[in-house]
Amino acid sequence: MSGRRADLAIVGGGLSGGLIALALRQARPELDVVLLESGEMLGGNHRWSWFDTDLDEAGHALMAPFRKAEWRGYDVFFPDHSRSLDASYFSLASSDFDPGLRRELAQDTIRTNREVVHCTPDSVTLADGEVIPARAVIDCRGFGPAHHLRGGWQVFMGRHMRTSKPHGISRPVIMDACVEQLGGYRFVYVLPLGARDIFFEDTYYKDDPVLDRSALSSRLDQYAREQGWDGEIIGSETGVLPVISGGDFRAFRREQQLDRMPQAGTAALLAHPLTSYTVPQAVETAQLVAANADLPGDQLAALLASHAQRHWNRTSYYRLLGRLLFDAAAPNKRYRIFQRFYRLDERLIERFYAAQSAPFEKFRVLAGKPPVSILRAIGAIFGKSQPLVMSNDRKAHGA
Repeated sequence: MSGRRADLAIVGGGLSGGLIALALRQARPELDVVLLESGEMLGGNHRWSWFDTDLDEAGHALMAPFRKAEWRGYDVFFPDHSRSLDASYFSLASSDFDPGLRRELAQDTIRTNREVVHCTPDSVTLADGEVIPARAVIDCRGFGPAHHLRGGWQVFMGRHMRTSKPHGISRPVIMDACVEQLGGYRFVYVLPLGARDIFFEDTYYKDDPVLDRSALSSRLDQYAREQGWDGEIIGSETGVLPVISGGDFRAFRREQQLDRMPQAGTAALLAHPLTSYTVPQAVETAQLVAANADLPGDQLAALLASHAQRHWNRTSYYRLLGRLLFDAAAPNKRYRIFQRFYRLDERLIERFYAAQSAPFEKFRVLAGKPPVSILRAIGAIFGKSQPLVMSNDRKAHGA
């Protein structure tokens, strides 16, 4: 059975798919848009964060409809260096992403609990046999096995706790690396969501994508005890994200058929290669689609493939740093790279997270006494990292 013909059908109601639907609603409210999500809630069970300087005025306007946490300034802690920085920081939970989209989008746009079994540039087939024809279809499902890419992984488990008494934290802690380093760069990420609400996440830059839930949960328990926190656990999340340090993008582009099927989000590698932040890239892509909303599927595929290629080209520097992190630094000494980085100029740090580093800033990050062996650094620059492959039933998702 076939449904109505939509102008655009978006497969995947995560960050990228949801923001594309929102940008289309704001720019072209007359269009018939369908947003398909396999789960019950848009955005799944995730939290996305970004710095004020990651987005321009239009980008902040796109994110304005969502209820989110905001702080002025943040802290970092390393064994030999701590620092407070001034940039504003934002965080959005999927529990606020879902109602925000439902408020803003047309009532017949959102279709949750819809499993997609096949999609083409102009149609979507659901598990129940329904076919949704559309002028253009955009696949926004997550990152899968990528044999032509290389790098490591960011593995994490986060927990939202309502503490029995005020926790006393007033600013986010983006990195607390004063924890035991266990087989990779490890840090704890802390967000004070209220006087008695705290979100904290144990994060690892690892060579493999293994997520040991029991071990990470125990370490979160330990961290909470050390901070004097106790109370009720009201939410948790886990994730495995690719940290891309190299590869053959042209081969990846052919393998993923980016030129034939319109794709966005992490499936098209539209994320910061080193930090795995996705909000700036998701906003940029949503605005690009909204500005070209009348294109048919094949032309939209070409546009988005070129957009992904440009992003790959302009982020080569961050992949180089990823090779230094994974291939030049001993796993338990990787924290030294970030410890040194956070001694640099604050504006440099801001532009780094926005993936907009100026040429002299790129040089400055690498200049001076390196935190890794020169010989190992040279080997990492000219060598190859391990392939970014994980099993089909453990797809990574956006952060």
